[in-house]
Amino acid sequence: MTLEICVDSVESAIAAYRGGAQRVELCSNLAEGGITPSAGLIEYVREHVPLTLSVLLRPRPGDFVYTDSELEVLRYDIEQAKRLGADMVVFGVLDGNGDVDYERTSELVQLARPLKVTFHRAFDMTRDLFASLDVLMAMGVDRILTSGGEIRAVDGADTIQRLQHKAQGKITLMPGGGITPANILEVATRTGATEFHAGLRRAVASPGRHQKAPVFLGEASRNAKTCEGEYTRFVVIEEDVRGLRNQLLQIETPQQS
Repeated sequence: MTLEICVDSVESAIAAYRGGAQRVELCSNLAEGGITPSAGLIEYVREHVPLTLSVLLRPRPGDFVYTDSELEVLRYDIEQAKRLGADMVVFGVLDGNGDVDYERTSELVQLARPLKVTFHRAFDMTRDLFASLDVLMAMGVDRILTSGGEIRAVDGADTIQRLQHKAQGKITLMPGGGITPANILEVATRTGATEFHAGLRRAVASPGRHQKAPVFLGEASRNAKTCEGEYTRFVVIEEDVRGLRNQLLQIETPQQS
């Protein structure tokens, strides 16, 4: 069983490693669903965290229908990720009809080689998950991160299982979305998956004692009319990762009756 933890800081990447994860997906700005991390963050995590390193490539928050200039940024970021030692890259490109953009995605997949490629949860935004699965298998994508088209993977578990059956081992289906120690065994049992993606972020207060209200830098703080968001950050805690990993160990090493 492979456990991948989504992280957007050095601190969280180290916690994922110490907690027993096998892989990290490195992002920035997870509050917006994740965007491409900086070169400095990729390089530092590669040097200090001895796990398989998967790098998210998403040029901006929002939808996955990209302009030509945004595609050029994606091409550049793929080359950067390869140069900085990533093992995998994660991206997703859709067209305006809600389908996988075959031409653009297949070009990026070929550019990414020899790195492994994961198509991220843009998959869950497509209008037909099963048709999208066929397209991604045809272009040789290695894995799909999916909640089965639902908010949480546990709610889309039956769909993920059907996708698994259709894939016949030709592509890896990796459940992700709201996975916790309380539901990972159910997700694993119902889907038959062997790889899992989780965030596990906890809110921690800023160590800064001086907090200047009402100065807002982030949109969420501005909408809430409070500076709390400017002095709160979210990190992965080692113990939470270990708890998730221990649940998976129940499947890997079932107790003898």
